[in-house]
Amino acid sequence: MGSVSLKIGDGTARFKRATLCSSAVNGLMLFSVLTTNLFALYAFTYTPNSQSNHSLGHTQKNISVISEQVSLILREIESSQKKLSQMEKDLLGYESIDLSKPNTADELRLFLQHHQLPLGKDSRTGITEMVASVGHSCVKSMDMLSQFMDYNPSGKCPDDLSLAQKLILKGCEPLPRRRCFAKTISKAGLLPFPVSLWRNVSDKIVGWSGLSCKNFECLKGKKLSKDCVGCFDLAYGYENQRFVKARGKNDFLIDDVLAMGNGGIRIGFDIGGGSGTFAARMSERNVTIVTQALNVEAPYNDFIAARGLFPLFLSLDHRFPFYDNVFDLVHVGSALDVGGKPEKLEFLMFDIDRILRAGGLFWLDNFYCATDEKRRDLTRLIERFEYKKLKWVVGEKVGSGKSEVYLSAVLQKPVRV
Repeated sequence: MGSVSLKIGDGTARFKRATLCSSAVNGLMLFSVLTTNLFALYAFTYTPNSQSNHSLGHTQKNISVISEQVSLILREIESSQKKLSQMEKDLLGYESIDLSKPNTADELRLFLQHHQLPLGKDSRTGITEMVASVGHSCVKSMDMLSQFMDYNPSGKCPDDLSLAQKLILKGCEPLPRRRCFAKTISKAGLLPFPVSLWRNVSDKIVGWSGLSCKNFECLKGKKLSKDCVGCFDLAYGYENQRFVKARGKNDFLIDDVLAMGNGGIRIGFDIGGGSGTFAARMSERNVTIVTQALNVEAPYNDFIAARGLFPLFLSLDHRFPFYDNVFDLVHVGSALDVGGKPEKLEFLMFDIDRILRAGGLFWLDNFYCATDEKRRDLTRLIERFEYKKLKWVVGEKVGSGKSEVYLSAVLQKPVRV
């Protein structure tokens, strides 16, 4: 199996994959071992017909030939391994960013420079220099990345929030830091907490850069996602009834789920949390929720913050920036449908499991099962984690003129020794 180790910041991402090239190298190594053994067998069993006083000379000559052959084979193996490593890097799509290209922004070159520690090697960590952290997939979007880093140092940052989000969605995450002043928006009119939780937010205190809609009235008629239908209308829509009033058997109530936690739910993480209503309901019950969201088609992060809640601008392709076993609850709905190969969902589920403490709750909320196969695949994946099923409901809803199947569940993470 091929093994590639990628250094990003202070972490190491390790990839393992079977490739045609790695299989070829394994075959070459096996051939080398067999060849070496055959040479050794020949050296110790061959008896020349000449006089006995010449036998020692022949043996030494044979050993010399074998040593040369073994050295040649080892050099070939080393060369093949280097070629394999480079081919796997090309296939995975990362390599050291080439800063010599003429279109590379000067600020990007400066940011990615290695900076020696002023006092030399650190005795605790063993590092000798500080290395900038930037997503390895950025190398695939060098033109966009250089455009992002093309600005006047100590001046105003370009109005390029949409460009930053495009880079993130292409896997260029984390983005490099910049030495410019981000555009500020007047926050006059922000309401005090907790009044802010259920009052509509003014159009003037959020950023609309890169979005087709320029006010919340425009967003009211849009179905932004299955979890956000009219989710910015806090006064007159269904949003202010979510999680406290069920419209079907798949809609679990917050108080019922909290009761399953036996009073141990204090902090949680909401993945793809829309306008932050889940976090708002939890805050009324003294539970702190971090809400992950991107500003795709709407100013989610601005809106969540205006409600007095904690937004996290992060894509689901990024490892969650939390320590292991810290959350009492993780809540996710349609955002769990990440598309792509099954392994992509597996990586996400294992990261969710990592940040959820033993005994914590995983709340899967109205996950749309487009096909029976998709539902079975998700069910099999969840069963691999051996969570205790506290509640499991598969139900139908009428959407777009046809019946759709949804899965809702509350699962408890086991203690693993």
